[in-house]
Amino acid sequence: MQTSTLEPIAAAASSDVLIHPFDAPLGAEVLGLDLARPLDDTLFRRIHQAHLDHHVLVFRRQHITPAQQIAFSRRFGPLQVHVLRQFQLQGHPEILVVSNVKQDGKPIGLGDAGHYWHSDLSYKERPSLGSMLHARQLPADGGDTLFANMHLAYDTLPAALKKAVEGRAAEHDYLAQYAQLQRRNPWRPDLTDAQKAEVPPVRHPVVRIHPETGRRALFVSEHFTTRIIGLPEGESRALLDELFAHSVRPEHVYRQRWQPNDMVFWDNRSVMHLAAGCPEDQARTLYRTTIEGDTPF
Repeated sequence: MQTSTLEPIAAAASSDVLIHPFDAPLGAEVLGLDLARPLDDTLFRRIHQAHLDHHVLVFRRQHITPAQQIAFSRRFGPLQVHVLRQFQLQGHPEILVVSNVKQDGKPIGLGDAGHYWHSDLSYKERPSLGSMLHARQLPADGGDTLFANMHLAYDTLPAALKKAVEGRAAEHDYLAQYAQLQRRNPWRPDLTDAQKAEVPPVRHPVVRIHPETGRRALFVSEHFTTRIIGLPEGESRALLDELFAHSVRPEHVYRQRWQPNDMVFWDNRSVMHLAAGCPEDQARTLYRTTIEGDTPF
């Protein structure tokens, strides 16, 4: 009987991996790392620290399978399954398909994901630690993703705004903009009663403390934050509008211009993001995994 001559795939060496910070308020690219190969603990710790330092990591040229994306994501914690199960990748419920592609007259994924600035799953009791988005099909024009540094947004708040949000909590609601999104996009599905029951409104601090670094960050968004608890409606809306505008000032934002097979890993405790959009006639498909985080404090 012949024995196999196949050798185990070698783990990536930490010395071969380069981490280049962007000339931007956040973000770094990771070069020389193949996530299809095993990742030893030393290199994993280096990647983990870079993620904490830069908030957004861009892994270039990742030719990985959905299972490999899921396995790498799970190194950081349990995965969360999105309430829109209609857009799960078949055989991989941990992956949400983000796509404007239609097959047999039906969308294969969530085509308008990221239309408003937000932090993923802030409407859950335990919002997301981070999300990984792997580019599978990119348009020739557009398709950029913008990220806003919410630590920097908090640090640069005028003194009066810092005082106004101190100790405050806000309500986050998945349904806050859902009807508006449906008016824009007839393909966005109606939610069943069971799906609505999965996403009741929750309350989180307006300023959260990062559980790993101790840094403060604003934790409100135009997509999911509906009101600041304990303030009259008009005062709450005015304060939120100021916070939203301040958070996404150009000096707080990095623009991700996608390259083929990029995988982007962002920290939802540190950033918000926004999809800049692309022409409807140009296909865009990405696979997203989402890692569960902690209850904000």
